[in-house]
Amino acid sequence: MALKKFNFNVLETDNFARTGLIETHRGDIQTPAFMPVGTQATVKACSIDDVIKTGSEIILSNTYHLMIRPGVERIIAAGGLHKFMNCKLPILTDSGGFQVMSLSKLNKVDREKGAIFNSHVDGKKFILSPEESIRIQKGLDSDIVMIMDECPKKTTDYNVISKSMDLSIYWAERSKVAFGSNPHKALFGIVQGGVFKDLRLKSLNELTKIDFDGYAIGGLAVGETQKEMFDVLDDIKNTMPENKPRYLMGVGTPADILGAVKRGIDMFDCVLPTRSGRTGLAFTWNGRLNIKNNKFKSDNEPLDINCSNLSLNKYSKNYLNHLFNTNEILGSTLLTLHNINFYQELMSTIRDNIKKGTFAKFHDEYIDRL
Repeated sequence: MALKKFNFNVLETDNFARTGLIETHRGDIQTPAFMPVGTQATVKACSIDDVIKTGSEIILSNTYHLMIRPGVERIIAAGGLHKFMNCKLPILTDSGGFQVMSLSKLNKVDREKGAIFNSHVDGKKFILSPEESIRIQKGLDSDIVMIMDECPKKTTDYNVISKSMDLSIYWAERSKVAFGSNPHKALFGIVQGGVFKDLRLKSLNELTKIDFDGYAIGGLAVGETQKEMFDVLDDIKNTMPENKPRYLMGVGTPADILGAVKRGIDMFDCVLPTRSGRTGLAFTWNGRLNIKNNKFKSDNEPLDINCSNLSLNKYSKNYLNHLFNTNEILGSTLLTLHNINFYQELMSTIRDNIKKGTFAKFHDEYIDRL
């Protein structure tokens, strides 16, 4: 049987908000979509089978971390990342640029060589060029591959951001050449430019000339305010290609996601639901709650009485409070799954409201409730 080609179609719109379908040979992805983060070939604290049961249709994994441990050659020898981690879902891998900026002990950027850095684990020296990033992601057998870009730290220095954006465009061209042609895989460009409208538009214009299968917005999870993020999305929402997926990288809270969907974004990833779950913070339709709080010691109601998925409503807040206050691993597992499930319920509800033409009302009611 011939493999299905990568494809994307917009299905319904409600002002700028839209639903769509990404088709891959490993499965279809309804958009707007949230991707749980499986940084090191695992979504921490839970099995991939349970992640799938939450309704997740795609996960994200990390080029930087997998390059350092266990190494791409080991994953290639195992038959690729899907077989290595026993995951049948499509997988998107980021290029490693953000982690080079945020994690490596020492790093410098060379226009031709790429990012030269020392591992945050053992100090070993690595050189990650656009070509090497694409080679690693192809070795992982990623379904959606990200170009190598430079993700500078948050700054208001226009010249610094402009120079970085120009470098990212140059690396995008090299990434496209290294990726080659594969109708069953996708290569996404990454729009940079900080909070400057002219730089964001220039970056987007140059990337659309190169022609990618989707377009990500990078550099908006590095410390800017929500208003700054929304302003950037407002600046480019009329210029983003309509027939390609739009991916806001590293974002975010439910309110962030709602505001970004309102501005036409299709895809999201963030460690927030899983990291919060491991530390006792639960996301619910009535906001966030810290399950370690003493007030839950006598609360025998579940986090969500209506959540029958994975039988998560079997467990009371009283019991979850006990698990976290005794450092039992089960607490991290249950709350991580609860949070992923909540995020997927949120995305499903967003899609339903876009289809019904009621997204703006749902957006405003949710924000007011929080």
